[in-house]
Amino acid sequence: MMAETKQRNYTPLIIGLSIAINVLVAVLFFLPEYEGEIAFDVTLLPRLNAIFNSFTFVFLLAALYFIKQKNITLHKRFIFAAFTSTTFFLLSYVTYHYLTESTSYGGEGPLKYIYLFILLTHILLAIVIVPLALITVTRGLNMQVEKHRKIARWTMPLWLYVSLTGVIVYLMISPYYA
Repeated sequence: MMAETKQRNYTPLIIGLSIAINVLVAVLFFLPEYEGEIAFDVTLLPRLNAIFNSFTFVFLLAALYFIKQKNITLHKRFIFAAFTSTTFFLLSYVTYHYLTESTSYGGEGPLKYIYLFILLTHILLAIVIVPLALITVTRGLNMQVEKHRKIARWTMPLWLYVSLTGVIVYLMISPYYA
């Protein structure tokens, strides 16, 4: 007989974090550029963001591989690794956008439209992935396996897309960082 998993209500946490993270990121775009002294080269932060997104992408692929192998322990570990690298990304991203103005894409022609499409879909799905990832992981923690699987079918590909397009956006805009 399996031990029963205590069901926790994560809904207030999911709602609170989803709102707080998305509002914080939105507010950053309306703040004026930081005027104080900065003791390091902030142009390193976008590269760090891309590295964290790369880690998230790889961790998610590993988590997907291990769940397909029915190795729940390694699946969980890689999901938590993906959450960790995403958290580091968010901290770096918020720091960069607090300290500097956004960088504009300087390219022309078809590449500009491709960049804008990737950026727009990345931003919109990044907004959606926050609550989706949190709901998915909490259903897994509560051992609500069927509910977890149903939402994970949406969460995994969207989170993979968001992390991969974060790297692509960086690669496309990196020549224009001051």
